Amino acid sequence: MMKRTVRAVVVTALAAAGVFGTTALAGPASAATRGVVEAQYNGVCGKGFEVVDFYDLDKLGTMYLTWNEKTGEACAVTVRSKPGARLYMHAKLYQMDHNEISDGDSGAFTTYAGPVTIPARGECIAWRGQIADQYLVQNYNCD
Repeated sequence: MMKRTVRAVVVTALAAAGVFGTTALAGPASAATRGVVEAQYNGVCGKGFEVVDFYDLDKLGTMYLTWNEKTGEACAVTVRSKPGARLYMHAKLYQMDHNEISDGDSGAFTTYAGPVTIPARGECIAWRGQIADQYLVQNYNCD
């Protein structure tokens, strides 16, 4: 089972700085926070997927990583805080040892990019989310 480390990180202008990676600013979320996260995610990846991690992309939205224990699949989606005029958005997920096993979705969207899914049982994965110029690449723990 994929390790669950639900936490939020505020991302600044990483795109402008050309920096990849993360800075953890908060510990595990409270039950109340987890409920808000689940509501914002809104089940986009489908039945059986649970949020295991998320990061805020400034005030523009949030990128989510979800896991389906039954199927052994990971799913990523990038969701805007407020739907509106089309903005460039991106969601990508790949196996770190086999990056040809990947799935991505990008374009000008009003609400979200993704969902994208890959088989991930027994694998280390990385995921990326972007809204406009705010983006983050996160290496995730191994299953």
